[in-house]
Amino acid sequence: MSALVFLAPGFEDIEGITVIDILRRAEIETVVAGLVPGPIIAARKTHHLADVLLSEVDPAREFEVIVLPGGDVGAKHLAESSLVRDWLMRQRERDQWVAAICAAPTALLTHGWLKPEERITCHPSVRAQFSVGQVQTERVVVEGKLITGMAAGAAMEWSYEIVRRLRGGAAVAKINHGVHAVV
Repeated sequence: MSALVFLAPGFEDIEGITVIDILRRAEIETVVAGLVPGPIIAARKTHHLADVLLSEVDPAREFEVIVLPGGDVGAKHLAESSLVRDWLMRQRERDQWVAAICAAPTALLTHGWLKPEERITCHPSVRAQFSVGQVQTERVVVEGKLITGMAAGAAMEWSYEIVRRLRGGAAVAKINHGVHAVV
């Protein structure tokens, strides 16, 4: 199992770090790819180092899931990246998972990846950008091969749902034994 997590400048700290932590606790190989070189400054001005630049990730490599942490500024950078678009399109062609949280579903919309009938959840501040009836009020929504989360407060639940879809409920229970979150 492997995951590719995008870190864009302005990503929401809790969403990015929580999903990386939970995926790695689940023993899912997690490649953290930065959209820019050097330290990536998150929404709360914390500094983070990616494992690799996204431009250096082999496009032929397959990942079971690609992950888009949100944050308003981070989501805008994701939406502006042709590399992110290319990864999203390859993921759909390969029938693999995509996970996006908070404002990050707007990048899916911008890149033409999201179908109007696909149900999602997202941060309330960006709901108006989606089709009427498309946005659900649940904290985590799974639709086909898409896992969306509402916002930073749902980061743990969203991360657990990614693990549940890739590794099953036993993997979630094992991780939860160490972190004792509500799932």
